[in-house]
Amino acid sequence: MPAVPTDEADPRRWLVLGVLCVNLVLIVAAVSSANVALPTLARPDTINASQTGLQWIVDAYALVFAGLLLPAGALGDRFGRKGALQAGLAIFALASLAAALSGGTGQLITARAVAGIGAALIMPTTLSILSNVFPPHERAKAIGIWAGFAGAGGALGPLIGGFLLTHFWWGSVFLINVIIGGIALVAGGLVVPTSRDPERSPLDPVGSALSMLGFGGLLFAVIEAPERGWTDPLVIAAFAAALGLLGGFVRWEHVSRAPMLDLALFRIRRFATGTLTITLAFFSMFGMFFVLTQYFQYVRGDSALVAGVSQIPNALAMLFWAPRSQRVVGRFGPRPTVAGGLLLHAAGFLLLSFSTQDTPYLLSGLALVVIGTGSGLAMAPTTSMIMAAVPMSRAGMGSAVNDTAREVGGAAGIAVLGSILATRYRAGLADLVDRLPGPVAEVVERGVGQALQVADSTGGPSGAALAQGARDAFVDAMAMTLRVGSLTALVASAAVFWLLRSPAPAAEEAPTAPAAAPVD
Repeated sequence: MPAVPTDEADPRRWLVLGVLCVNLVLIVAAVSSANVALPTLARPDTINASQTGLQWIVDAYALVFAGLLLPAGALGDRFGRKGALQAGLAIFALASLAAALSGGTGQLITARAVAGIGAALIMPTTLSILSNVFPPHERAKAIGIWAGFAGAGGALGPLIGGFLLTHFWWGSVFLINVIIGGIALVAGGLVVPTSRDPERSPLDPVGSALSMLGFGGLLFAVIEAPERGWTDPLVIAAFAAALGLLGGFVRWEHVSRAPMLDLALFRIRRFATGTLTITLAFFSMFGMFFVLTQYFQYVRGDSALVAGVSQIPNALAMLFWAPRSQRVVGRFGPRPTVAGGLLLHAAGFLLLSFSTQDTPYLLSGLALVVIGTGSGLAMAPTTSMIMAAVPMSRAGMGSAVNDTAREVGGAAGIAVLGSILATRYRAGLADLVDRLPGPVAEVVERGVGQALQVADSTGGPSGAALAQGARDAFVDAMAMTLRVGSLTALVASAAVFWLLRSPAPAAEEAPTAPAAAPVD
């Protein structure tokens, strides 16, 4: 089906949006759904993965995904976005099948890394196809729906994963991606149009390599830092290499005749503000998911399924407000809407930080509704600001910048907030672990899950005291971590309020380019 010019209404555009949102939720939920399977994958009757293996089962996907987003967006612009979407779905589905059938940790990690390649092709093309298929007066609403599903996918993952683990074997968490991916592949082939850059801009292999290695090194460093320590020589070397590579990427894009990323876009205030906002919002939100899953399962004692259900209010609030955010922007303007959304984001984190083992779920549920509302109001307009600054012919590039900001911000949030959580948790256990044998103390200090396993095997009053002490230490650490996340959202709100303090001057108008060329 060929694309239509952006000033004409495609009669199937809302059906196209539905297919694109299914693709989007599929690849976003693949991160959080895998998290709930980790305790199962560590059991001897499954693949008996080590702690390091468990970490890389999740991180291999995120590392490859984030590292390839910019080159994948450029490929879609150059050769056709529908082809990139369909190829990505095929790769993702086949890799998910390999993951479901894996017989060991190494096979599963490899399959997850290959799935990350497919996800990198899918995500930027969903937003770039959307931007080309919807006319300007409907585009903001469509982007709002897209943004709502992008955020909600992270909350839906634990629900889906928890249900499957409750009723089926561990491989079902990955096999479901094959089923949904296959349906999306067929639906996309029937209804999704494509488009590409009419100028057929040449590829930028040097820029692609520098961005892949630079963002890959950065993600590797922030992933490894909480486990190895921020001063570990490997972590420092990875940060230094990433800094050098990304600096080289910026210099190359400045001098390249056909840059993969037009750095002049960052001089457009709304583009730069949108990118910063997305990064900081996902920094705090992904950190929250990391903390909250442990809180529900280890402190409250909920099952994986119940823990997933408990996070639904966040997803529902986001799905409700993201499509309606454009109405709020139309009435109040982008500055108060985005800044106010981030203030709600911060307020929700602060409210959530008062949760304890005995706190009724009502407090957590209310906090999640506030966070979801703020996220819906803030993220959809910022995504629209990013895409509005980019010519439709380079929509894949704009989408890739938006998606890279999400992934880098989310990974950094898990790393930084996870480190704060771990450090504070260990400090809270100091008096307790001093009375434990060295090897046992090391296990207890790794996390509340490991501490509860030790307490269960110990039994008796000593085991009960250890379990309660670990839960108390985690709750204290969670409170500090969530308040840091709240502070991050406050900083983002203040930045938006300052950066968007006046209308953009004429010099900041988005660059123009020919409309995207349809491809049959």
